[in-house]
Amino acid sequence: MPGWAKCPKSVARQAFRQVREWIGAEQNQTGIAEIHGGSLFSYDHLLSQVSASLRAEGMIAAEAQIVAQAMVDAQRDESFSHGIYRLLGVIRSMREKPTWGRNEPKIRRVAPGIVLADAADSFAPYAFHLAMPILVEAARSQGIAALAIRNCLHLSALWPEVEPLAREGLSALAMTPNHAWMAPAGGTRPVFGTNPIAFSWPRPGRAPFVFDFATSEIARGEIELHRREGKAAVPGWGLDADGNATNDPAAILAGAMLPFGGHKGSALAAMVELLAASLVGDLLSRDALAEDGGEGLAPRHGEIVIAFDLARFATGATVDGSAAAEAMFADIAAQGARLPGDRRYAARARSEELGIWVSDALLADISTLTGTEWGRSAPDDFQHQNKRSATSPG
Repeated sequence: MPGWAKCPKSVARQAFRQVREWIGAEQNQTGIAEIHGGSLFSYDHLLSQVSASLRAEGMIAAEAQIVAQAMVDAQRDESFSHGIYRLLGVIRSMREKPTWGRNEPKIRRVAPGIVLADAADSFAPYAFHLAMPILVEAARSQGIAALAIRNCLHLSALWPEVEPLAREGLSALAMTPNHAWMAPAGGTRPVFGTNPIAFSWPRPGRAPFVFDFATSEIARGEIELHRREGKAAVPGWGLDADGNATNDPAAILAGAMLPFGGHKGSALAAMVELLAASLVGDLLSRDALAEDGGEGLAPRHGEIVIAFDLARFATGATVDGSAAAEAMFADIAAQGARLPGDRRYAARARSEELGIWVSDALLADISTLTGTEWGRSAPDDFQHQNKRSATSPG
C-alpha cells in the first residue's frame, strides 16, 4: 500500500481504540498497520510529497511550499474536501494554463489601512502568505485594515488565513467568490459561487474561535467527494439542470447548488460577491465561470480579508471584551454545545499523534495523474511530527 507508515507501538497501544472509531483500523503485531482504504503519513513527509508534486509541474518553489501546506493542513484537520484531494485540480489547472502558479504576486500598501495584492495568477494561499505581515502591521497601526487580493486562483478553505491572524492577536473576517455554481433562493440557475465566509477571534492561552462555512447548503467539494464515492447527496443540497430537486451528486454538479437558510444564505452570498469581487475590482462568480469557458479549472477571482486589532478598539472601554467573550464561550460549552473549530482541533491533535490519513483511492488517482508513487515515511517519523505549521495550535 504505497505511502503508508507504521505508527510506533506505544502510540498504537495508547490510541488504537480512538483510531478504530475514527477510520476503522485493524491491529496486528506492528501496531496500527492496516487502515481500511487508506494510509497514514507524517506531516513532514506528506508536505514534502505534495510540494514535490507541485514543483514537478513547474510551480515556483516558494509557492509550492505554501500551497502544499494549505492542503496538508486541511488533510491533517480532516477537512478532506479541501485537503490533498485539491492537488488533482491544481495539477490539471497548471497543465492547461502555463502561467498559473509560476509568477510572484505583487503586494502594495495603497493606503494606511488598505493592502492590495495582485496575485498574478498564483494560488490564493501564497498571495495571502506574502501579504499577511503587511496586513498585520497595518491593522495594528490603524486598528482595522483590509487586504484585497486580485487575480488569485481558488484552492482551499479560508480558515488557514483567518486562524493565523487570530494567533497574532487580531480578529479577522475573510470571504471569496468562486464559480457560479449556486442558484439564489427561489431560483433554479446558478448566479453565486459557494462564497465562503470565515471569521476568527483570538483567545488567551487557547486555540482561536474560528468558523468557516460556505453560503451554500454544503461545500462543493463535499458533493464531489460523494460523487467519487458513489454516495447519494442529501436532499436540499441542489437541483438538476432542469431545476428539479435531486439527490444525485453528478446531477447537482451539472445543475445548481442551493444556499443554506434560503433567502438568508442567498443574501450573504450576494454580499460576498459585492465585497470580494466588485469592491476589490475582480470578477463576480458568474464572470469567473464564463472566463473558464467550461474547462473546469481552478476558479480565478478575488478575495478580501479584514483584520481588527482588539487593543485599539478597546481604547477607553469599561468592559473587558475578551473576558466577556470567554464567558460566552464557557456558557456555550456548559450546555454541551460544540464551539466552531473544536472538531478540527480534535482532528488536528489526533493526526499529529497518529499520522495524517489519505485514502488509497486518492493516492491511486494522484499516482495516475503524476506518474509517480509517493514514498513511505520512516517508521519513526511520527515521533517527530512537524507541529510548526502556521495553523498549528499554539
